[in-house]
Amino acid sequence: MTTDIPTGTSADRPARTTDGAATRATARTVTGGPLAALRGLMARPLTSYYLLMASSGLLLVIGLVMVFSATSVQAYASSGNAYASVSRQALYALIGLFAFWAAQRLPVRTYRAVGVPAMVAVVFLLAVQDAVVGLTKAKVVNDPHLGPLHVDSLWLYLGPVQVQPSELAKLALAVWGGAVLSRLGGNELTFRDLSRTLFPLGGVMLLLVGYNDLGTMMCMVILYLGLMYAAGVQGRVFAAMFAVGMLGVALLVLAHGYRVERLTGFLHPLANCNVRAIGDPCYQALEGRYAMADGGWFGVGLGQGHLKWGRLPNGHNDFIFALIAEELGVVGCFVVLALLAVLAYTGLRIARRVPDPFRRIVATGITAWLVGQATINIGGVIGILPITGLPLPFISDGGSALVVVLGAVGVLASFARAEPDAARALHARPPDRWVRLLWAPLPPLPGEDPEPVRLPRQRPGPDREPPRRPGGARKAPERRR
Repeated sequence: MTTDIPTGTSADRPARTTDGAATRATARTVTGGPLAALRGLMARPLTSYYLLMASSGLLLVIGLVMVFSATSVQAYASSGNAYASVSRQALYALIGLFAFWAAQRLPVRTYRAVGVPAMVAVVFLLAVQDAVVGLTKAKVVNDPHLGPLHVDSLWLYLGPVQVQPSELAKLALAVWGGAVLSRLGGNELTFRDLSRTLFPLGGVMLLLVGYNDLGTMMCMVILYLGLMYAAGVQGRVFAAMFAVGMLGVALLVLAHGYRVERLTGFLHPLANCNVRAIGDPCYQALEGRYAMADGGWFGVGLGQGHLKWGRLPNGHNDFIFALIAEELGVVGCFVVLALLAVLAYTGLRIARRVPDPFRRIVATGITAWLVGQATINIGGVIGILPITGLPLPFISDGGSALVVVLGAVGVLASFARAEPDAARALHARPPDRWVRLLWAPLPPLPGEDPEPVRLPRQRPGPDREPPRRPGGARKAPERRR
């Protein structure tokens, strides 16, 4: 019996084994190269800040372009200037960028301090607005002959300035709610903990907003739930809020006839509706679906849409996503959805990375607000949710909404710079002094928060150690008489 002996020297065999291992390692590197590069980019200290800036900036640019495309025809027909509406929107964008710049410069102690005054001021404005609308029993239009100060169901008019208090209420609720929940401290907050702190003033605000604007109230409820989820509220509290919320929404829907018509038009098939009239509840939804059907995969071309020629009501505001689908197609819609998904991921990433409970709760609430509002708007356009009249963040035409949204993004940017890794990186290689003066100061290092979170005091029980005197001796417990 013979045995086959491999040819070659013993030095050749390890060389072949080493070459095989190197080949396999090279294959793994090539296969995992893009993923490894992506993981490396996501692990950088300021990734959250750059993702936030990129996603919100691109959404803002897309919004200005689409507002011009949606309003140019009507603006030219009414005033002879096709740039009238987009110029006004660009002015509000500049104001919003200033709000973003100011918000990212503020320290966290300022946000904790302004929560209560902002909440009280917004509740006062909402109460005045609802009282005037309830007394007049009619909607007031923006007529210059009505005087420098007048209101309608959604806006306050201060001369030429038009302000929507419900938009300001979203940011005020996020900051105030984060301060209240962070002061409570701990997890598993009960209904008793919240009934004396969060629910009274927050519930009043929701009722004042929901009386005239149910869609905005639903968006604020989502923000409310995001704050409570980040604070660690018990699940039974969410169940109780759901039951009470459904009852309240049903009463608010029945309080106004047009809300019942919208809900009926959503529940009934479009084939059973009279869609020949613009005022019909099904007309806007059907025209929006026509726009998406005409767009196809790549759209009819930017500026080439037909529904903006007076056929689609509020095509520049509530239904601007339908115009995006018509002119840019499925690809354009996917780009907008992808940018919103990046914004949502970035907000939750900031909330997960910051150690301060206040920053974590506020970041979660703002992210829930922006994502929830975009979901309600897009869901109403494509027909899976009732139409509520909410604008699409960053994109729809509207001054107050755009300024407040950019201010909220500035708050997130401030928190993103305060992440531990980001703060260390900025202090390790600080930018020039003029950059810090013009853009943003250095965030505090981890452990150097000027105002730490105050946890609730716990009374010493019988099993706790009695407090010590300044000299070091223990204070004897008092005897019961």
